[in-house]
Amino acid sequence: MVECERSGHRIGEEEMPSIDYNNAAEVTEQLEDRLVKSLVGDTSVDRRTVLGGLGVAGSAALGFGSTQAGADPGRGDENEHGNFGAVDEYRDTDFDPHEFLTTFNTGENGQESVPQRVYEEDGRTVREFEFTAVDTTITIAPGIEFEAWTFNGQVPGPTIRAVEGDLIRVSFENHSQHAHTIHPHLKNLDPDMDGTPQNGPGVIDTGESFTYEWIAQPAGTHFYHCHTLPLKEHMHRGLYGTIIVDPDPRRAEENPREYVNYHGPIDGEFRERLIDEAKSRNHEYAENDAVNEMVMVMNSFDTNFDGENEVYAANTRAFAYGVGESDAKGNWKAGETKHPIQIDKNERQRVYLVNATEFDFINSFHTHSQFFDYYDHGTTLMPTSKTVDTIMQTQAQRGIIELDYSGHQPGLYMFHAHQSEFAELGWMSFFEVV
Repeated sequence: MVECERSGHRIGEEEMPSIDYNNAAEVTEQLEDRLVKSLVGDTSVDRRTVLGGLGVAGSAALGFGSTQAGADPGRGDENEHGNFGAVDEYRDTDFDPHEFLTTFNTGENGQESVPQRVYEEDGRTVREFEFTAVDTTITIAPGIEFEAWTFNGQVPGPTIRAVEGDLIRVSFENHSQHAHTIHPHLKNLDPDMDGTPQNGPGVIDTGESFTYEWIAQPAGTHFYHCHTLPLKEHMHRGLYGTIIVDPDPRRAEENPREYVNYHGPIDGEFRERLIDEAKSRNHEYAENDAVNEMVMVMNSFDTNFDGENEVYAANTRAFAYGVGESDAKGNWKAGETKHPIQIDKNERQRVYLVNATEFDFINSFHTHSQFFDYYDHGTTLMPTSKTVDTIMQTQAQRGIIELDYSGHQPGLYMFHAHQSEFAELGWMSFFEVV
């Protein structure tokens, strides 16, 4: 017997898939190794060089055609703010993309690196968090470090989770060498709290602090980021994260039309359906326990600062959810650094998806052998797209993906960006259904 590391579900060996795990691991390793070797010690390498070096063997094994592209070795100068270098292994071991995937900071619990608390004030629930801007290096692939500007030393920043109507209070201190702000993609009624250079306190300079306050509204999947100029650098360097606002089932009962793009009659049965869905998205209700929830922030890294990305990922580390060494019985030798996302087929799967990619117009999410429902921005309780297997997002666009693997055989199911070059450069992952 083996145990699903996320759910604790124990499965017999006869239930394990017959798929060739070794072949899947070999393809992941080949893509990863060639990406790393193309970047180590050469800051002039751009993504065309990496893709051109993949060759037929690596890309064909994934089902993609080979990339025939050259590169101009003279493109891009070293940026004055820093560069990236090579190390032997992952050094920032405090950040685990697998742990980040399912960690939500609610004020009551979350990451130890995020001081937080929850309390009542003037009849409203307050969820208070302490954020600190710091400059640090992060690992984006084995042996590859990137000089990042971060919230609380990590990229993406901590995931904030609140309930609709709560007050989110963020005490922000800037320990970075650069001025920063925090801008929320929420319905914010106070311009002083908008986190832009032109409003309120303006930029928060080195050594300064400010406390932001936002009402958690509307319900949905939202985004926060630094809004200091130049925007493209402050965002690309890593100053972004996710705010999840859970719907209030009582409000959904009283105002159902705020949660659906539907103009027909709302009878009692329809209303109950909306209430149940709101409860399933609200972390304070038991119904939420029946859903496996994950946060995926699609991001990218311009390692030579030429305005093009050389590395793509979900939650920062290239191929983190790819296939490492396995005994094909549910045990992953790669440990925290590289293995599929293991899920229980009997649970509903929910992905809070955010696109933080800089320098590319869109990013995308595609599932193999599966279709899903998509809720754009997560602001509705009914899907905005039903039964699709690919969605696109512009920068800062976000949404909720809901998947059902209950009818699937156990085994590996790939998901990735459907810009094939993004997948070859790190944004390629697997669910392991057990």
